[in-house]
Amino acid sequence: MPLPTDVGLTFIGTIHTPFTARGMCPRQGDVEDGPECRIVLLPELEPALDGIERFERIEVLYWLHLARRDLLTQSPKGDGAARGTFSLRSPLRPNPIGTSSVRLLRRDGATLLVRGLDCLDGTPLVDLKPDRCSYAVQARAKGQD
Repeated sequence: MPLPTDVGLTFIGTIHTPFTARGMCPRQGDVEDGPECRIVLLPELEPALDGIERFERIEVLYWLHLARRDLLTQSPKGDGAARGTFSLRSPLRPNPIGTSSVRLLRRDGATLLVRGLDCLDGTPLVDLKPDRCSYAVQARAKGQD
């Protein structure tokens, strides 16, 4: 029986990476010196990026649009033992939302250039946030605890 839906998402942009097949994606976004990738926001959302350049790292939330959504248990690569989907970081999940903490290289208008993404080219963007640690350090430095 399908689960009820009670929320809608608006994709705010598109992620561009050199990865065109799932097998090409690095595991867990472990690509600190990996390829430069582009996050392109919808032009009307460009003002929402004001100030993001202050952060060295940002959290990227994205929709894994090609992922299966029906697996409740999975066997991770090389493991052989089935576990519950919520105990894994697999992209195959009921709500396939992916997250990556990436290094912000620069901003060009509504485009961010980053390193550290592990998703396919053309992945829909859900949200961007300053990395918690980076934000906390900056807030403390300004006396905004």
